[in-house]
Amino acid sequence: MATYDLEEQEQLDELKTWWNMYGNLVTAVVTAMALAALAWQGWGWWQRTQAAKASVIYTAVQESLAQGNPTRSRELAGELIDKYSGTVYAGMAALLSAKAQTEGGDMKTAQVQLTWAAENAKDDGIRDLARLRLAAILFDQKSYDEALKQLAAPSTAQFAPRFDELKGDILAAQGKTSEAITAYDAALTKLEGAAKEGDAAAAVAGIYREVVQSKRDSLGGHK
Repeated sequence: MATYDLEEQEQLDELKTWWNMYGNLVTAVVTAMALAALAWQGWGWWQRTQAAKASVIYTAVQESLAQGNPTRSRELAGELIDKYSGTVYAGMAALLSAKAQTEGGDMKTAQVQLTWAAENAKDDGIRDLARLRLAAILFDQKSYDEALKQLAAPSTAQFAPRFDELKGDILAAQGKTSEAITAYDAALTKLEGAAKEGDAAAAVAGIYREVVQSKRDSLGGHK
């Protein structure tokens, strides 16, 4: 029993020595991990709270548009951008409001909102759609070079054919026939695969491809 007590005492002495050497480090690491966990939980709670508040305002944007009140939708979209720009709802609201402003003839506000969404929206698809709509407005205003700048960066696959088609429209309007044909051909190539898949989306892609093909054919030459 005495031998066992001696061994136990030696183990305790070793543990004390180890703790004297590394105890502060262990405490610091454990504390840091606990604080990091709390910070992560707090961040997650804050994000959920922001998203919940933003969703309420976004619903109000939709309601104001349904009631034919673009002024209110513009104000609410501005509130989302100012207070909840880190949520996906801000970009969505900017797109909705910009559409309403365009239909109401307020092109300046529409461009401001689309520019913000194109540069700051959290979702890639929303950014691409904002760039596409902004480029279309600039095209209508005959600001061809500015419109092409919006289409210069690569887009997500779902918008790629539309980007190429609009590039073709702009280049054709500039009299750059060869470059316009190249852009239309790129759009047709991207639409070709989708049109062969045999579902409803493929049928739509097939119709859209015919539209692009007609534009391309009007410029002459052969694919």
